[in-house]
Parts: sequence; C-alpha cells; structure tokens
Amino acid sequence: MPTTLSHTDVLDALRPIVDPDFGKSIVDLGFVKNLSIDGARVAFDIELTTPACPVKAEFERQARERVAALPGVAEVDVTMTAQTRGRAPAPQDEVLPGVRNVVAVASGKGGVGKSTVALNLALALRATGARVGLMDCDVYGPSLPLLTGVHGRPRAEEKRIFPHEGWGLKLMSMGFFLTEGSPVIWRGPMVHGLIRQFLTDVEWGELDYLMLDMPPGTGDAALTLTQSAPLSGAVIVTTANDLSLIDARKGLAMFQKVDVPVLGIVENMSYFTPPDLPDRKYYIFGEGGGRRVAQELGVEFLAELPIDPRVVASGDSGKPIVASEPEIEVSRAFTELAGLVARRLAVLAERTPPIADANITWVTDGPS
Repeated sequence: MPTTLSHTDVLDALRPIVDPDFGKSIVDLGFVKNLSIDGARVAFDIELTTPACPVKAEFERQARERVAALPGVAEVDVTMTAQTRGRAPAPQDEVLPGVRNVVAVASGKGGVGKSTVALNLALALRATGARVGLMDCDVYGPSLPLLTGVHGRPRAEEKRIFPHEGWGLKLMSMGFFLTEGSPVIWRGPMVHGLIRQFLTDVEWGELDYLMLDMPPGTGDAALTLTQSAPLSGAVIVTTANDLSLIDARKGLAMFQKVDVPVLGIVENMSYFTPPDLPDRKYYIFGEGGGRRVAQELGVEFLAELPIDPRVVASGDSGKPIVASEPEIEVSRAFTELAGLVARRLAVLAERTPPIADANITWVTDGPS
C-alpha cells in the first residue's frame, strides 16, 4: 500500500534546520513557503531574510536531503528565495520612501579607505541579487566618480533627481555636479541643504540597501545624516594603528548617542600577504587593534580586510575590485562581510517593530 505523504510530514522533516542568527527552526520562522505534494514529488520555497545569506547553500542541501529521506519521496524541488527584512517604508514617506535598509559606512578620520570599503561592500551585496544604492555623502571630497568611472550630471525631471547607474548600483555624489578640480567652498547650512536634497529629492526607487559613504569625522555633515536619514545601522571602518582607533571610538560614540545600532567594526588594510609567500601575513599597521576596540566597546568585529595593491589600482581606474576580480582574497573578504552585515540587519529588523505600525494611535469612542 503506497505511503500517504502529508504537509505535516514534510514540515516535521524540515523543522530541525535552525537559522543560526535567529536560533529558531526555518519552519517556525515561516521561511518555508508554497509547499506542494504531487504524488512522489515534493516542491517548496525557502524564503530567506536576505539574498546575502551566507548559509543559503547549506539550508538548501539539508532541506533536500531531509525531505528526500521521507518514505515515498522520489523528487524534491527546492527554490531558494529572499525577502529582505528592514523597515516597512510607506510611499508617502518624505525621506527614502522605497528603501528598506539605510547603512552608514563611517570612520572617525580620513585615510582609512572608508569609501573603497563602502563601494565594494555595496557591490558584494549587489552580487547576491539585492537592489543596492550608494550615496557619497562627502561634499568636500567626493570620491565616487573616480572609484566607479561614472561621470556627468544626473538627469533631473520635475524637481526629481535620478541617480546614475553603474556596476549594477544606483549612485549619487556631489562629484557628479562638479567640473574637474572645482573646489567646494560651502558653509554648514548649504551642506545641510544638499544632504537633505540627496535624501528627499533623489529618485532612489525600491532598494534593499542604501549605503551611505559618510564624511570623515563627527562634524555637521555627519550629524545631519544621523538625524535626517532613517539609519538601520552603521559600520565603522578603521585601521589597526592607534590614531585611527581613537577616532573610530569617537565615530562609534556618535552613533550610540543618536541611537543608531552599530553593526560592527571593519579593520581595513589589516595585513599584507606577499604573492610568493601565500601563507604569511605581515601586520604593517599593528595587529588586532580593531578586534580589541570591538571587544572593549561591546560591538561585533566584522572583518580584517587585507592590503592588496590591486584594490588601489582598480579604484584609480574606476573598476572596483569586487566587480573586476571577484575571486581574489580581498574580494572574497568583502563577500563574507556583506553576508555578516545583511544578517545583522535582518536580525535587527526582526527585533524592531515595523515603522508603519510604530506611530499608530488607537482612538475609541466607547462601545459601538
């Protein structure tokens, strides 16, 4: 007599698969969707919280093996999908209405490679299938045109500015509005106005992630962004030397004062591996500084990014390293970093009430 397979049998087989970040079964989390049974064929989707999930392949393997082991199953069709978690933006929102996660990439000082990290992190997220934008917030020293090779004034229609698109990203920078070598000599109110315009007048559309390449330091422009943009979290970029670490602490303190979650610390230019000595690491700027600061301040240490001359060369030529050479060590490090950032954001979104419900006031006039 043929075995009758039920939906409950399939879900019970999948229940032992636990998401490591949420600490719950993918069944209890509601990740299993569109389950169907047609004779000996079982089909279902696993909908993850981000396309950048680093355990996606492991989930698929376990799910396929567990269901295939059930009596009477001859074929298992698993489709991996993703629905990025984040705030629930409403179309009437004035600031970034279609953006689910806004992430500040910041440093306490210049010269630590923050813009390069912001761009390559955005590209690593994009490579997973996410919709990603990058806003260059440094009014006085915009670097996005050089790093991406994208130039020229963006299109504007009916008081809306349309971002450039390059390398699969939506891009906006003050540098797109300047001629080569033009200095920006602006006072605070003008800088505030431009940042506000980038947040409200640019047609970003629907994005899973908008990365903000923050201006260095904790001055007016940085404070304007933390107070005006609906930030989901911040990534602090530093190097291992003491001066950078002191400033990284200041940047982290700024975000904590305005209640923006710090996703973690990235140590850039952490070590150098000579091409002829692939097993050696030389810590030119000191070893373990970023990790010590993260531990001291109670935040996550996200990554050590190696020194690679190809990163500089690719930036100078407008061909970002993650896009131009995705298989080398530093690009793989950015891919791992993107997965960590995406997962941290998903966990934060799960713990935070949706914005759409946060300001509801219930009014009753007594019994109806």
